[in-house]
Amino acid sequence: MPRFLYITLIQVLRALAIFCASGLSINASAAKQEPIDFGVFKNYALFSDAAYLPESRIEELAQSQNYSLSHYSDINGLAVTYYLLTNVKTKSQLIGVRGTSNIANALLDMDAKLVTDPHAGIRLHRGFSTAAEKIYSEVKPLLKKDYTLSTTGHSLGGAVSLVLAMYLDLDGFSIGKVVTFGQPKVTNIAGAKKFNHLEVYRLVTPEDLVPLVPPADTMDINDIDIYWHLGKEVILLAGHDYAILEGLSSMLRAANFTRQPITESNLQNHQMARYRSLLESRLQDANRVPYEIDMNLFNLFGGE
Repeated sequence: MPRFLYITLIQVLRALAIFCASGLSINASAAKQEPIDFGVFKNYALFSDAAYLPESRIEELAQSQNYSLSHYSDINGLAVTYYLLTNVKTKSQLIGVRGTSNIANALLDMDAKLVTDPHAGIRLHRGFSTAAEKIYSEVKPLLKKDYTLSTTGHSLGGAVSLVLAMYLDLDGFSIGKVVTFGQPKVTNIAGAKKFNHLEVYRLVTPEDLVPLVPPADTMDINDIDIYWHLGKEVILLAGHDYAILEGLSSMLRAANFTRQPITESNLQNHQMARYRSLLESRLQDANRVPYEIDMNLFNLFGGE
């Protein structure tokens, strides 16, 4: 068995033991059968996509959605842009973080080592937490404690927006939805458990590989730490179908990617344009279906 497949198999086996001991749900059917409002997701996709626009265009969008643009900034040295919107009428604020549409950059530009984050008190992806901490230090003075705050972003931006929501939650802000698109993983099992109360929706496509990585922090082969998603994974399938996974089921879906080469289709399925198109097609007709997970771990890896 190739070394990287052996490491991934160790990850899955360890994940089974740790996850079962954690008391979190293990079944694909564990996600509550609650209705999904794709109109809400469409609006979040609009805001995530807007993070790629110049400041003047974001301001126009904000006004069209009854928001005002309270802040816009580019974090020096990290090529991460973000903005803050405020709606006085609904007493809500939204932080949108720009990501990248380039898979290679999303995986390589940020340091993927898991480190203990002093603010969150959990182990986080070092690159994402570094960006989130810099954004938070800038935007915190502009946040309103009596408002509901939501965060959103695509790709790297989705990961950073999730970490921001963790910081906001710990500091006593009222957190609304966290909606991300093609978001990579940001923490481990313990971290996911600590923030399991947040209302997180991760929209993905089956062929987008970015939500499936990183699989683990393998800097120390004797102490491999497993990356883990939190929240509901909303998988936009063919036609009008969608599925929802959580926890271990999402982990097992991710494990299959080790057998797949990166193709042009993977790149196209990571684009925000693709996500917005898939959401548009589900506004009038959306059909939730089961997602088949291969629970035979060894078959996930095959032979040499």
